[in-house]
Order: sequence, then C-alpha cells, then structure tokens
Amino acid sequence: MVKYVAAGGMRLDYLITHTGEARVELLGGNALYTAVGAAIWGEKAGLWARIGENYPQAWLEALPDSIVIDGLVQVPGWQDHRTFFAYTPDGRRDDTNPAQHFARIGQPLPEALRGYVHSTPGQGELDVYEPLALRPSDWPEAYEGVTAVHLSPLSLVTHRHVPPHLRQCGIRQITVDPGERYMIPERTNHIRQLMPQINAFLPSAQEIRTLFGAEMDLAQAARQLGEWGTPLVVIKNGADGVLVWEGEHGRLTHLPAYHREGDGRVVDVTGAGDSFCGGFMVGLARIGDPIRAAQMGLVSASLVVEGYGALYALGQQEKAVTRLGEVIG
Repeated sequence: MVKYVAAGGMRLDYLITHTGEARVELLGGNALYTAVGAAIWGEKAGLWARIGENYPQAWLEALPDSIVIDGLVQVPGWQDHRTFFAYTPDGRRDDTNPAQHFARIGQPLPEALRGYVHSTPGQGELDVYEPLALRPSDWPEAYEGVTAVHLSPLSLVTHRHVPPHLRQCGIRQITVDPGERYMIPERTNHIRQLMPQINAFLPSAQEIRTLFGAEMDLAQAARQLGEWGTPLVVIKNGADGVLVWEGEHGRLTHLPAYHREGDGRVVDVTGAGDSFCGGFMVGLARIGDPIRAAQMGLVSASLVVEGYGALYALGQQEKAVTRLGEVIG
C-alpha cells in the first residue's frame, strides 16, 4: 500500500545548466521529483497530478515500481507540460525568455519552446483552476489509507481547497511547498488562512523575500509564518542548507546542505527543493522529528543534484543511509 503521495505537476523539462549546457525533453515535474525524494528511502511513492492526453504514455510505463501512477488524472486535449529553467553563472534561476537564454549559449531555440511564457500560468489565482491544477474531487480512491501528502508548488486555489479535503479523507500529515507566483504581499491573508490547515510549510528563501521584502531576516520570517498557525516551517536556501522552525519548542535550527558551494559533484540542481520535500515527508511521518526529517530531505536533494533528470537518484538507498549517517555525525 502507498503511504506517501507527491502532489504537483508532471512536466517535460528544458533547461540550461550553470555551465551553459542545454538539456531538453527530460522527464520531470515537481510531483515526480518529490516522489523520487521519498522513494530514495525505500518507500513506494504515489503521484497525484493532472496530465493531458499528449503526455508521453511511454514515459509513465517506464517508471519503476517505487513510483505509483494510480493518482494521475488525465484531462481532455493537449495540455502544456513544458517547463524551462536557465541557471545563470551568477547562481540565479530564470523560468522565462528561453530564446534569450539559448541565444546566450549560441544555440537555436528548440521548436517545442516557441510561444513559451513560463511554467506556472494561473498559479496566483484565488478561485480559478487552470486545467492542470489539482482540485479536491481529483483525490483518487486508490490512495485510501495514505499517511502523508506533500503538495508541491501549485495554484493558490489548489492549496486553499485541497488540505481541508485531505483532512476529511483522514490524511494526518500534510506538507506544502508554496507556489512562487502567490508568495507576494497581496496574497498574505490567503497564505495565513492556509497555515493552520497543514503540518509544515516549506518555502524557499527567494519566496520569503518576495513575500516579506528583500531585507527580511529568514529566522524572523520563519517565526512569523509559524505564528500564523503551522507547527513547522522549513526555509530552503540552496547551497546554504535549510532553516527549521519548530513551534512546539520555539526553536530555530540551521542545517547545512550536504554539498558545499563549488562541489564538483553537483551537475543539475533542478528538483533539489522538491526532492528535499519528499525526503522530509518520509522522515517526519516515520520518526516525528523535524530535524531528522530535514536531514533526510537534505540527503535526498544531494543525490538528485548529482545527475540529470528526476529518476537519476533512484536505487541509491544504501548511499542515502550512509550519507544520513554523515549528516547526523
């Protein structure tokens, strides 16, 4: 039986690495990267996402047994599953202007990216579901009895309405990674309404700055989010690791990333935050210790960034356990 579910998007990734290398049509999406982050720890992870009729069926059939597809909801017609990311030499990530970035590395724009705007259309909408946005009615009977669900970045309307439904279905652990398009001051009241409905909120440091301002101290932001009603806040900060705020103890803990800045083993950071969330989900449900859960998340991320594509890190449970021992010390 599946205990862990990764909700989000199934995508076709197009990316330019920080070294100027182009990679196109990779199997990706935040739901899949989250599921991989969970499956690294020897668990079956269920996908919960909407896909169009055009999504490559052969890709789904080739997924390993540890990734369960019973929660994929097919919607009619062609749907846009494209995601583009460019990682610039100065460490930024841009999900817009693919033509400009391909020109920067001296390559033509792939035909499949013509007309591309960005990967999160409608993410900030309050009441409108875009076609690939999950809704409560999409929850599959196949996942009855699930222990934990992680909601990856999705539309605000999904994050507003899905958690209460999951509680009604008996899900005891719900974690949320917010959508970057709605982490803005204008959506503060809706973010506050979300907090009491979930067990942990896992934004990035960049999202903290778009919500609270560029000068906001991360520790102060973590406390503020916790005061809005969620027991745990985990701020993901790339190579600087994560900051964990535990409401029960009023305790803040900084945990460093497994890879230090400049580590040559890091080849592609796509999906690092999502895979962290998958490892964190499993750790929190298994052990109940947010610090150990975050350490498991950091190990999941460390394995994913050492290769290309969402599936690279699967089958490395022994290495994960070894790395966890190193992280714990």
